[in-house]
Amino acid sequence: MEYGSIEREIHIDASPEVVFEVVSRPEHIMEWWADEADFEATPGSIGELAWGDRENVVPMSVVKVDPPRLFSFRWCYADGKVDDLANALLVTFELIPSGTGTTVRLTETGFREMGWEEAKLAAQYQDHVVGWNTYIPGLGEYAARLVSAR
Repeated sequence: MEYGSIEREIHIDASPEVVFEVVSRPEHIMEWWADEADFEATPGSIGELAWGDRENVVPMSVVKVDPPRLFSFRWCYADGKVDDLANALLVTFELIPSGTGTTVRLTETGFREMGWEEAKLAAQYQDHVVGWNTYIPGLGEYAARLVSAR
């Protein structure tokens, strides 16, 4: 099996500006993805994402911020240290204006580069596939609710 990247695409009936807020601001991320999020949307910012009662806390670092077109960050560091950028997964949200809405292209890369043995690589990849299959529709639903509430 190929574990190069995970790619998802969704159309959202919201402007790129709104969608950018939803994918790059902790208070919005906590509405559709993580239970807790703490970071600043500036390149080099180091923070964390957490799920449950902090049973799963994942450090992350913001890589690129280009409002309202792109937001990317690294997370899931192979050795658990944020300073090891070579051994971390890269998540990129590319936002493309489309009619009155936005096409969101999510790409997560770096699985093969993590140095995991085959079984762990397969399990991690599958876990992320299942996660994005769940959370990307939630992103669209939350952004639509946000627009209708404004």
